[in-house]
Amino acid sequence: MELIAFCGVHFMAETASVLCPEKTVLLADLAAGCSLAETITAGELRAWKAEHPGAIVVMSVNTSAEVKAETDYCCTSSNAVQVVEHVWRERGEDTEILFGPDMWLGAYVERKTGRSLHVWSGECHVHAGIRPEDIERIRAEHPGAEFLVHPECGCTTSVMEFVASGDVQAAHCHMLSTGGMLNYARQSDAQEFIVATETGMLYPLQAQNPGKRFIPVNRMAICKYMKMITLPKLRHSLINPRV
Repeated sequence: MELIAFCGVHFMAETASVLCPEKTVLLADLAAGCSLAETITAGELRAWKAEHPGAIVVMSVNTSAEVKAETDYCCTSSNAVQVVEHVWRERGEDTEILFGPDMWLGAYVERKTGRSLHVWSGECHVHAGIRPEDIERIRAEHPGAEFLVHPECGCTTSVMEFVASGDVQAAHCHMLSTGGMLNYARQSDAQEFIVATETGMLYPLQAQNPGKRFIPVNRMAICKYMKMITLPKLRHSLINPRV
């Protein structure tokens, strides 16, 4: 039996189990949930679908296995726009789309596509806690820094407004997924970056770019669920696997 000791939160381990049914996936702490995934249940999604018969469901990967079972397309922050555009291209321009559960990512997709979706009113409590005033403060402290922003952040609207008004140059503002942030920081010649997402992202950014500086928009943007997964717990799950 092949074991996978998972370092992520509950919905990620659940997803790994679905994708790899022949393997055993261990979660180091069963209490490591996800505030975003918990904003929608399979029952709520079924009721929403009943209100919009014929609509196509596009859900973020940050959902439970039960919700994914009711979903037509699963997306991440890096490909959400492309998935939605694919639905309209393949299913017809008039196709209704139910998008969720992250309302900030949904709003970002609407702005990028220029079209309206039915967006679920869910959010990650960490991303939602990164507010426009955080952006204003950090801009004043580091006026020349590059912006790296997760589309799920509650400040994305403000950032895009700053760009539209010319207060922030579009060339220095980047709405990116986790992988996109890592790639951009590695390839960029810039030396200072403002990062709007969960603060754990700063560690891999700094590790891959020791000569560059990464500044969190909000130092309190910490996911308590992600921090539940520790090396001692991971070690214990490997030594004493319970399946």
